[in-house]
Parts: sequence; C-alpha cells; structure tokens
Amino acid sequence: MTLQVSYTGRNIQIPSDFKEHVEEKVDKIDQLADKGQRLEVKVSSENSHRRADTSLTVELTVIGRGKVVRSEAQAEDKFQAFEVSLNKLTERLRRARDKKKSRAHQGGAAPDVATALAGLPPVATDRPLYEQVLDAERAHDVPPGEEHDDDAPIRIRRKVFPAEPMTVDAAVDAMELIGHDFFLYIDAETQLASAVYRRRGWTYGVISLDAGKAAEDGPTTEERTYRAENGAA
Repeated sequence: MTLQVSYTGRNIQIPSDFKEHVEEKVDKIDQLADKGQRLEVKVSSENSHRRADTSLTVELTVIGRGKVVRSEAQAEDKFQAFEVSLNKLTERLRRARDKKKSRAHQGGAAPDVATALAGLPPVATDRPLYEQVLDAERAHDVPPGEEHDDDAPIRIRRKVFPAEPMTVDAAVDAMELIGHDFFLYIDAETQLASAVYRRRGWTYGVISLDAGKAAEDGPTTEERTYRAENGAA
C-alpha cells in the first residue's frame, strides 16, 4: 500500500479494528488515485435530536497534487458508513481517471498557438478589434429567426442556482471536485453569499458580501488553515 492514511475522530475514539478494516479496503482507492496522494479518514459522532440513537458520519478525502476528491456517508454503524462513503469515493475517482484518460486519447497536450488558430478567418484591419469582438458576441446572442437591432438595449442573462449553506472547507472540496477555478456558495457560519477561488500555489481566497457592513469601514481580512478545526491527525 503506497497511499498514506490519517485518521481524525470527532466526539469518538477510533478503534484499531476500524483502522484495520479501512486499510484492508484502501487498495481500491490506491489503484484509482494518482501517486503521491494521501487519504484522510474522519469519523464524527453526533447525537440526533429527532432520534434516540447516535448518527455516525464517515468522511473520506483524497488529497494530493491533483484535485481533492471527497465523499461522506451517515449510518448507525461506522463500518456501514465507511462502506457507503468508500463506494461514493471510488466512483468519483473512477470518473476522474476516465476523464483524464479521455483527454489523453484526444491528443493529450494542448495544441500550440499556430495549430489552434489554423483555419480561422483573418481579422479585418479596417475596424478596431474590440468592435469586431462586440459584433460577434451580439450576433451570437441573437435568437434564431430574429434580426439584431443596433438600438436594442444590452442584454443581461441571469442564472439562479439552488444553494445549501456549507463550510469554507466544503466549498474548497466542491470546487476542486468539479475542477473549476472558483465556486459560489452560502457560508454556513456567516450566512453570507461567498465565493472561494484559487490563488497561487496551494492557497485559496474567499470573498463574501455583507449588506449590513458600512461601506466606509472597508473590507475585513482574516486567514485560517484548511480544515483547521480538525486538529492534527
């Protein structure tokens, strides 16, 4: 086994038989994950207010040089929760691997500039480039069968997505999982509309909008580490 495994327990002690069970199954992850990655196993115990029993959550996170892939599951038994979470994680790793193979079969590295621009019509020199770009964008937005009116107002398209509050760490995980450079979400701690984005290296930034904050006060800045509340594994 080349995959490094670390454990974190929240409101629960992780027994050795559970760790042995995890390491017996970790080969599935090791086969699908890229080299140089590690697996974080987090087990949380929370008392349910609606039920008399205790709900156990097992979170599995694969972290390395590539994307962060994460899954979680809840059950009354930690072994059962682990199995469900493991199935989710391996399926996501398999999809990521297949996607990577598909890109490689389609040519692998991106073409150079000359190849990418080959076949494109030359840009006219009698008009500024920005005017040509604007005309092309306007023509692209005109619905079929409708003529473009130069006097028509500029169109603004709005898309509204459903959102559930999540933590900053969960937003980073979601962004890395889908492979985007930013991710919009509602912060579970502050209830503010926020966006997490990639910075240089393995660092991230978060922008939040607070309608109750006075403009003259300016922005506030704070720093924290990824999954700081977990403590050392």
